[in-house]
Amino acid sequence: MKLDNLKVNIESWLNGMAEGWRHLWKTTSDALTHFKPDEATNLPVASQIDDDAWSAEKGWSVLGAELFEDDQRLVVRVETPGMDKKDLNIEIDGEILIIRGEKRFENEKTIGRWRTFQCAYGSFRRVFPLSVPVKIEAAKASYKNGVLRIEMPKLNPGKVRSVSVKVE
Repeated sequence: MKLDNLKVNIESWLNGMAEGWRHLWKTTSDALTHFKPDEATNLPVASQIDDDAWSAEKGWSVLGAELFEDDQRLVVRVETPGMDKKDLNIEIDGEILIIRGEKRFENEKTIGRWRTFQCAYGSFRRVFPLSVPVKIEAAKASYKNGVLRIEMPKLNPGKVRSVSVKVE
């Protein structure tokens, strides 16, 4: 009887873990961003880092984003912590918003070693499909407290048209 209970508990735990991972993947997969380091990224050499799992090529991070729409505009907010606004590039190409940037490593000036290296550094690119055409020339961007905000007026302002379809 104890073995059956143990089996049920383990199956329940595994199902809960699997569900948690599915939920995490579903909610963050679009935010998962690959950072590609180059010489300008200024990463320390591997011998300065005690983290055996670290590799400059494994630069992944979650850049959370929100896309908001009202009658007049589309607003995109992207969390880009640790970046400088001069390292961000925004482009609207048709009905696609492209955000590029680079997060550079700032080396400490003290003598020491990096024990854990979990932040991503390097260049990245995020693409957001826009749900409606926007006035490209009227788009505005601001950057405050690590959050990039891009506001784009709609080309044809107004409520999104919806139609009820009768099932026969």
